[in-house]
Amino acid sequence: MTFNKPQTLGDIAQLTGATMVGDADFAVYGTNEIHRVKNGEIVFVNHPKYYDAALNSPATVILIDKEVDCPAGKVLLISDDPFRDFNLINTHFTKISNFQEELHDIEVGEGSRIHPSAVLGNEIRIGKNCIIYPNVVIGDRTVIGDNVIIQANTVLGGDAFYYRKLNSNYDRLISVGNVVIEDRVEIGNNCSIDRGVTDSTIIGEGSMLDNQIQIGHDTVIGKRVLIASQTGIAGCCIIEDDVTVWGQVGMASGVRVASGTVLLAKSGVNRDLPKGTYFGPLAEEFRQYLRKEVKIKNL
Repeated sequence: MTFNKPQTLGDIAQLTGATMVGDADFAVYGTNEIHRVKNGEIVFVNHPKYYDAALNSPATVILIDKEVDCPAGKVLLISDDPFRDFNLINTHFTKISNFQEELHDIEVGEGSRIHPSAVLGNEIRIGKNCIIYPNVVIGDRTVIGDNVIIQANTVLGGDAFYYRKLNSNYDRLISVGNVVIEDRVEIGNNCSIDRGVTDSTIIGEGSMLDNQIQIGHDTVIGKRVLIASQTGIAGCCIIEDDVTVWGQVGMASGVRVASGTVLLAKSGVNRDLPKGTYFGPLAEEFRQYLRKEVKIKNL
């Protein structure tokens, strides 16, 4: 999430009450999660297991729960609860619609048609010659390219499924990112595409999604990807170009699938996959799977 205008370390410390280690005038440009964070942005970390990853990430502001040695060129914000303060920063600088207030800042391109029953948030961009069918929900800051079709009852920009357990209850990491749908994408009925926590969930140009598909926060779907019904893709995945995903595939968080890969129906993806054709509850190369089945049959 990029701030509308640059802030300073002192501004953020004053907002959160965190203790700063560094120059109060140090420039801060936004926040992000560790897998997408860039120079000038804040990343949070609240467990020693992840200190090194955060400190050595591109982030230049580390929101952390303990003072530690900090690499040159970076600064610290020390908080008793970095998760809470990350939410505080994000919600302070980003409006979250409740879909009941008056809409503002919506742009719709020439030739696009939106059914009257569709529900739109704020700061939405819809390109040319798009068709938005009944009961579609389009959340804040969604960007839709040209010649896009979104079928009935689909939700673009729902909250990320991202929680911590605190005092026996679940505490949500609030999502202030968005969804980007590139040109010539078609999305079927009853799909759910969650917005990024602080960045974008992206559906690449020319990709086709069937009905009843779930795509988690900050996932990036490449160009010309084909995804069949009842597929569930967790957050922070990268599906490269020209991948085919058949029905009821399940994909764990943070995996990468190489360009040109085919995932056969009901495959479970729990690791990065190089190009190939895969099948099985723990996806394995299809020919290897068949050889294994023949051996078992011949026992």
